[in-house]
Amino acid sequence: MDHLVFEVGTALVLVAIAALIANWLNFSIIPFLILVGMIVGPHAPQFWIVNLKFIHSAELIAFLGRIGILFLLFYLGLEFSTSKLIRSGKSILVGGSIYIGINLTLGLLYPTVLGFPLKETLIIAGIITVSSSAIVAKVLVDLRRTGNSETELILGIIMFEDIFLAVYLSAVSGLVLGKSQSLVGTLLSILLSLGYMLLFFIIARKAAPLLNKLLKISSDELFIIVIFASLFFVAGFSETIHVAEAIGALLLGLVYSETNQAERMEHLVIPFRNFFGAIFFFSFGLSIDPTKLGGAVWITLGAVLITIIGNFVAGLIAGRFAGLSYKSSTNIGLTIVSRGEFSIIMANLGIAGGLMTILQPFSALYVLILAIVGPILTKESKHIFTIMNKIFKWQPVTAQTSKAAAKKKRER
Repeated sequence: MDHLVFEVGTALVLVAIAALIANWLNFSIIPFLILVGMIVGPHAPQFWIVNLKFIHSAELIAFLGRIGILFLLFYLGLEFSTSKLIRSGKSILVGGSIYIGINLTLGLLYPTVLGFPLKETLIIAGIITVSSSAIVAKVLVDLRRTGNSETELILGIIMFEDIFLAVYLSAVSGLVLGKSQSLVGTLLSILLSLGYMLLFFIIARKAAPLLNKLLKISSDELFIIVIFASLFFVAGFSETIHVAEAIGALLLGLVYSETNQAERMEHLVIPFRNFFGAIFFFSFGLSIDPTKLGGAVWITLGAVLITIIGNFVAGLIAGRFAGLSYKSSTNIGLTIVSRGEFSIIMANLGIAGGLMTILQPFSALYVLILAIVGPILTKESKHIFTIMNKIFKWQPVTAQTSKAAAKKKRER
């Protein structure tokens, strides 16, 4: 127990150092937390009583990281309302289909061209296709973009991805691990996920008055206990029926967003979101062994390139279909480019199935690069749009320069 507490304390000190450096450089905290996590871990040396291998505490740190994902997605759900998402239903369905369609196609073509066997191709396609909901949520909050016009569609795409995950992971695991998965079973899995999400939308629309009465609790201590109890219960139950626990947290946040206690919840949840969210990205770094990344550099760089291009194009098409401006549509593709937890899960599935060992270093390096590049692209999306607009002439130059012209006129 002494080792456990000391190791967790050491991990928190490293998280704090990474956060201070990021703040000093005025940069996203995510890459620094991941890099610090990579530097330590099972491959790290031991200095006197300070053991940076985190042998005793690895599972606990990973669990605390899972809690971080729940808080990130729960808070993101609180920032929205189900009525807005329902109104955007058609845009989300089409946008999600476009996003998955483009990225999955590129994910299948890339390893096929490189000559990978079928099973490895399916694993690599899964690694490439789906974004990291945790990183996306963190970036949206950090950059204060939760109120942007395109964020509703981004949130919808995240939920659409979860349905795809349930289907794809079920089918591929059956093929790779030799477990039969019937068509009926796959269809039932899809219907269960859809029905589960629909249930939360109905509760949000119909049960708000009842929830307002139940949540009318004056004591902050009792209030936060009730909220956290419901959060962990719903997330855990979601996992048991093969809906990602993070999506369960997101759906519960959407339900609570319709109550008159939503603002109070946001205020109370923010410290927990920040603290446990930081631990998640640190624990993610702990799972990456930098000594095993060398053999997959070139294939990874190619995958990163097609992912950025695919996301940009998919976001642009999905956004324009939803009636968003070119600038907002550009933000979509540049925001959901980060890859994370699901990519690692797909790689581990391939390793468990005895597939090519390059899958593990490829996925680790791929996720690391996009976890670093993704937040940078999101932060610099305004400048990237300006450059792209000069090339493709999306927005008339007169509209683009009207403010500057007016300013010059005033100066005269």
